[in-house]
Parts: sequence; C-alpha cells; structure tokens
Amino acid sequence: MAEPDEPPRTTPPAPPCPICGKPAEPAFRPFCSGRCADVDLQRWLSGRYAIPTGEQGPGDDDPEA
Repeated sequence: MAEPDEPPRTTPPAPPCPICGKPAEPAFRPFCSGRCADVDLQRWLSGRYAIPTGEQGPGDDDPEA
C-alpha cells in the first residue's frame, strides 16, 4: 500500500528530438516527426555519421606501402 503522504509518480519528460530539439512524439520516438526521422536516416546512409572501429587495413601502419 502507498503511503498517504507519498507524491504521485510521474514519468520523466521525453528527451528532445536529436535533429531539431522539439519535444519527441511517441509515434516517431526519439524524433518529433517523420521528417526528422528521415533526415537522420539520410545522414546514416550518406556516411555523415560513422562509428570508429579502431581497425586498420593493410598498409595503414606502413608508410612504405
């Protein structure tokens, strides 16, 4: 049983859209709209976003190659 003096539980606010900063909409979470979701997808597909792997290809550490 909850204590009578206990404040009501609330959910924390959703973080803002990572593209434009507007409040995120549940249907497009974490984005605010389909447009911002598409902008993010285009950035991934164009190579603007990259995850560094730390791997080196052949010859990357040999200046003579």
